[in-house]
Amino acid sequence: MAAAYRCGVVTSDQTNGEPDWAEVARRLGAQVRDVALLRQAFVHRSWVNEHGVDPIHSNERLEFLGDAAIGFAVGWHLYHRFPDLPEGQLTEMRAQVVRGEALAGAAGRLRLGEYLLLGRGEDQSGGRERQANLARVFEAVVGAVAVDRGVAAARARALYWLRDEIRALRRGPVRPDPKSRLQHFVQRRLSVTPRYRVVRVEGPEHERVFTMVVEVQGEALGEGTGRTKRRAEQAAAEVALARLTVESVETYIS
Repeated sequence: MAAAYRCGVVTSDQTNGEPDWAEVARRLGAQVRDVALLRQAFVHRSWVNEHGVDPIHSNERLEFLGDAAIGFAVGWHLYHRFPDLPEGQLTEMRAQVVRGEALAGAAGRLRLGEYLLLGRGEDQSGGRERQANLARVFEAVVGAVAVDRGVAAARARALYWLRDEIRALRRGPVRPDPKSRLQHFVQRRLSVTPRYRVVRVEGPEHERVFTMVVEVQGEALGEGTGRTKRRAEQAAAEVALARLTVESVETYIS
């Protein structure tokens, strides 16, 4: 049965089967004037497939835009908030805030999963709580704000919605993500940069699984999988790091 937003909760609605998007905008504080645009931010690829709609009407284009807007917003904030930190440390801090887990956590606090328009199979298999879906809809909502209200408004909303993740950076040291750690490790010893490439893509269009391999000077050091290329790269880097802690990287590179 379809879900709809009523009085702060999602309830059954057999009239139109969708949330009151103007009310959703108010609840989120998104200040989006074009509610049709906000609606598109919640349209999952599985929904357009099931309804025979052109995939261009899914939330993926808004997700693309929101991803860029969030990265810029967080980078801008960290640049001004920590004027004495070097580029490498700022990059690591930004990665902590914009990683999929953090975006999904923010989406969970905003209850974005409740409003997702999903295909029946995706919905029944737990799509409303799936981390990848939550991270993507968060990015798409920020993208919708950027299109409707401008980049400055999108930056302000992104920072407000991610305030808990940003505050957490101030409570302790930042642990670099696997890609950053691997890059520092290799550059320090060989003065080269690891390269990542796709070796396999599996699954239906709306539920892709990527397999990436990380190479240094043509030598494969690790392979990983993930629902996005970014996550597959991180998994590959983690494998490479585990391998390289056993023996120096020069052992594997001729």
